[in-house]
Amino acid sequence: MTTFKLYCILFFISFSFYLKGQDIPATFRNPILSGFNPDPSICRVNDDYYMVTSSFTWYPGIPVYHSKDLVNWEIIGHALDRPDMIDMNGLNDNYGIWAVTIRFHNGIFYLITTANNSGGNFYLTATDPRGPWSDPVWLKDAPGIDPSLFWDDDGRCYYIGNRWDFKSEWPGQCAVWMQELDLDRQQFVGERKTLAYGHANNATHAEGPHLYKINGKYLLLMAEGGAGYHHAVTVHHSDSLWGPYVADKTNPVLTHRHLGKQHPIQNPGHADLVQTQHGDWYSVVLGVRKIKGYTPLARETFLCKVEFEGSTPIYNPGYGMLLSEQERPNLPWTPMKSEPDIDDFKNNRLAPGWYNVRIPQKKIYDLENEQLALSLQPEVIDSLVHAAMMIRRIKHHTFTSMTKLNFHTKKDNEEAGLVVYRTANGYYTLMKDKYGIVLTKKYLGEKKVIQRIPYSKNEVYLKVTADSLNVNFSFGETKEQMTRIGGMQSLNAISDNTFNKFNGPGLGVYATSNGKPSKTKAFYSWFEYEQGLPLY
Repeated sequence: MTTFKLYCILFFISFSFYLKGQDIPATFRNPILSGFNPDPSICRVNDDYYMVTSSFTWYPGIPVYHSKDLVNWEIIGHALDRPDMIDMNGLNDNYGIWAVTIRFHNGIFYLITTANNSGGNFYLTATDPRGPWSDPVWLKDAPGIDPSLFWDDDGRCYYIGNRWDFKSEWPGQCAVWMQELDLDRQQFVGERKTLAYGHANNATHAEGPHLYKINGKYLLLMAEGGAGYHHAVTVHHSDSLWGPYVADKTNPVLTHRHLGKQHPIQNPGHADLVQTQHGDWYSVVLGVRKIKGYTPLARETFLCKVEFEGSTPIYNPGYGMLLSEQERPNLPWTPMKSEPDIDDFKNNRLAPGWYNVRIPQKKIYDLENEQLALSLQPEVIDSLVHAAMMIRRIKHHTFTSMTKLNFHTKKDNEEAGLVVYRTANGYYTLMKDKYGIVLTKKYLGEKKVIQRIPYSKNEVYLKVTADSLNVNFSFGETKEQMTRIGGMQSLNAISDNTFNKFNGPGLGVYATSNGKPSKTKAFYSWFEYEQGLPLY
């Protein structure tokens, strides 16, 4: 026996004893991916599960998650991780990468998605979901959004998407269409056919279609009703690939619109199905958790048990809705490595979970002397270009975040600090400038300074604390001596509204020279994010 094999055996024995010593839960809590994780798609390869979600203008883009038990997930890479793969400059925060589908066929992983307002529909391939992923294969004459792939028993691949470039019979009508995709030639071939317009003659925004073959019959699953209150999951059935597809009498198979606007989980839809190695079925679904009518965490990913009655998928039998807590899948409990609470910048690379908004056109940071050195850039976050801002997902309704900043400037235009960001029209900044500390809020596109307080030291601790919709900002010379600034504020600035629609919130660091060239750097000693108690 080799030393390596012996090491592996000892490791797994030790890990097994570790798990036995832990309290393995009988239930799990939704969402399984909290914070900015909309439009989930999932596939299984043997006993490994892989999931992707939309990333819009965040870069690196298209996070790829891995799990062994459908509950615990870890980001193992990003499919868009090279600057030349796509152009996001000038994009609205709600554009970019929409609704990715992940599939596995004959040893190859496929991701297919829409680069909204930035190139159209394309797919990527990889033999390892951790990457590297291929360059985008852009598809010509592929109208609409939310593409998916399906392989029939004969090995042929089919593209399923939606479109609205036709004369509609009712408001919001969309068509779900299919055409064979020749992967060798990287182009469409043969007939293109519309499969459905939704489950009723007033169905709106038929989107997110996925096609499956289950027990010899074809199941077309889709989202309807738009991403808001009327969002729903519906299904159609057919005995043959090309239809006709008949709406299930149970439709919608999942929605919360009948539960009223006070229900804590709203807008479920955009689902995908997966069967475990034991034959059980589950669905990943997007949804939002409302706090006093607001959604500060945006769209998240939930897990739902599914049982088939005939050809009809029944979501959470006996309940018919997403649950905050339910029995976990019959799979080995496998905790995954989580993002660290503190990034102390001591390694030669950032801890996982940091993102840019839009793709950097030049290097904006270095890790120097166990600090993050962020170079001030002329760009500002109000403009639709890449600025010197780096953020992490906000994943909890209650949290505390803090950093230690070392920054000095004699120029009126230079500032650096913390940012709580949703879009260019919705954010908070807590910044240090030439004169002191300033808290700024931008809400519904209107920007205003909340408060300025003089401060002369180079070093300063900056802190943000959120509880439900309430958020407080503070600063100080030490952690123990903090001064509140701006009074009680609200997270309505980063909640869903006219401008904050599809993407999600982030929290991090930001530095700018406000339109002028600069050689100044802001130094961050560490960055901490600590979750509080869950609200539900």
